[in-house]
Amino acid sequence: MRDVIQKIVATEAEAKRTVEEARAQADHILSEARKKAQDIAAQAHLEAIAEAECIVAAAVEDAEKEKEERLARAAAKIAKQAGIDEADRRRIVERVVRFICKL
Repeated sequence: MRDVIQKIVATEAEAKRTVEEARAQADHILSEARKKAQDIAAQAHLEAIAEAECIVAAAVEDAEKEKEERLARAAAKIAKQAGIDEADRRRIVERVVRFICKL
């Protein structure tokens, strides 16, 4: 009977060690999984920042192009509204020179 009790106690101790080892292994696996998840999240964050910077750079470039186009259109519109062509400009210059020379 004593042998049976000793075997039961030994079996219980072995089961306890097995459970503790399994818990330690589970904790280690969980810790590794958390570390990998943090690494993946950090990498995803860096990639998102890089992509956002590319998007912003493209938007700035598009805005610069649009600004240049608008300025060119505005300059053309102003020149058209001013209505001074080369012939008119020459006549105006000649009149101004004649006027100044007469003074």
